[in-house]
Amino acid sequence: MRVTEYVSFDAVGLAELVARREVTPAELEAAAREAAAAVGPRINAVVETWPADDEPRPGSTPLAGVPFLIKDIGVTMAGRRSELGSRLAAGHVAGADSFLMARLRRAGLVTIGRTATPELAYDITTEPVLYGATRNPWDPARTAGGSSGGAGAAVAAGVVPIAHATDAAGSLRIPAACNGLFGLKPTRGRVSMGPDADEVFSGLAVQGAVSRSVRDSAALLDAISGPEPGDPYVVPQPSRPYAQEVTRHPGRLRIGVLAQAWGGRRTTPPVADALSRTARLLESLGHHVEPVAVELGVDWEEFVLANARLMTVNLAATVDGLAAALGRPVDSSTLEPVSLAGYRYGQRVSGPRFAAALAIRNRVARSLARHFDGHDVLLTPTLPELPAPLGAQAEGAQTLDGLGWIARVLDRAPFTMAFNVAGTPAMSVPVTADPATGLPIGMQFAAGHGREGRLFRLAGQLERAAPWSGRTPAVWAGR
Repeated sequence: MRVTEYVSFDAVGLAELVARREVTPAELEAAAREAAAAVGPRINAVVETWPADDEPRPGSTPLAGVPFLIKDIGVTMAGRRSELGSRLAAGHVAGADSFLMARLRRAGLVTIGRTATPELAYDITTEPVLYGATRNPWDPARTAGGSSGGAGAAVAAGVVPIAHATDAAGSLRIPAACNGLFGLKPTRGRVSMGPDADEVFSGLAVQGAVSRSVRDSAALLDAISGPEPGDPYVVPQPSRPYAQEVTRHPGRLRIGVLAQAWGGRRTTPPVADALSRTARLLESLGHHVEPVAVELGVDWEEFVLANARLMTVNLAATVDGLAAALGRPVDSSTLEPVSLAGYRYGQRVSGPRFAAALAIRNRVARSLARHFDGHDVLLTPTLPELPAPLGAQAEGAQTLDGLGWIARVLDRAPFTMAFNVAGTPAMSVPVTADPATGLPIGMQFAAGHGREGRLFRLAGQLERAAPWSGRTPAVWAGR
């Protein structure tokens, strides 16, 4: 199969070709490798590839035979390096598959490599010291987002149609927005983090994917969701497969619009205009759309402080564990300045203050749950601005402590993290683009606990009404 043909299909479409014996998984793998080689030097999204070691049975699942990439954090594949984007873990090889990796194998996906992440997934841009900056395929001078920036850039450029991603503060939705992709963050506990962890970042992080089509993400979530022995949460399973929800009508939804973020960060004119166009589109589809005020249940300073404590304490525990296991020091030779500052800040957080941060998490979850009593869906921009230039996020970062860094992250991405704290599903949809630059603009839609089906129905409707598959970036494997 030629790359120009390969990139014209989504993952479900490629699997259908495999099921009909029109192409083999090996031919798809070869096309993916050719695509990776074609765009790799320009975007630096894939840090390693390897020969596939799975032989999927054609037609056995909706994704059987499709080339796939895993993020360099959040999932482990036996015998493959898992370096977490950090010099602290450089060269580390995973001893076993994680639960998620086992499910990806059972789904018939052909995993051929790993994508870039910022160090320890601790940023919303992907510019680690270990492997260098990942560039946005739409404009290589701009960020591809983070922390799943490598996944976002690789999918947007046509290397694979769908790739693994994680999300603790927007790390899946932000790259989806920056790269013109679809990305849904599931409900907390929908996908297992085990067996080496019950929660990651105290329940803020979840597993998911970024994709070029809605149905690909739905099919993957069908394959990877569900509890494993010892999981701390049991989330009610959907009444029907998510893949079926994509083609179902969502009904007339009550949609609240939050145009300006908590914390005072102003939405820039190009994004505000895109939000207005999205609202008009939703109204034309029959939905009731109105502006709303959404209470977090705490003030912004409390929210930032609580999340800084949760994230830095977890970061410190991760760093100590890696340093002990690998026999390496924790200093500037192994960690970047913001990671080292976060580590030191987390070491100083007391037990009572950490418990108080968990109480803030609860208050935010209860407050947002009350909001969803009055609206089916909340609409916000995914980001308040267009993708930032590379290097912008790091300017002056060496002077920040752990709290200051989290405050900067949440200032740049103020819309996404509330739904990580609440544990509710949210998605970024590439409904529109900036007319002046052509850059994609993601719109975030959030729903109540366990309501992924509602989001997939709405996303499918938007994809049919305002299709984005014809928009391709400047760096595109199909050219």
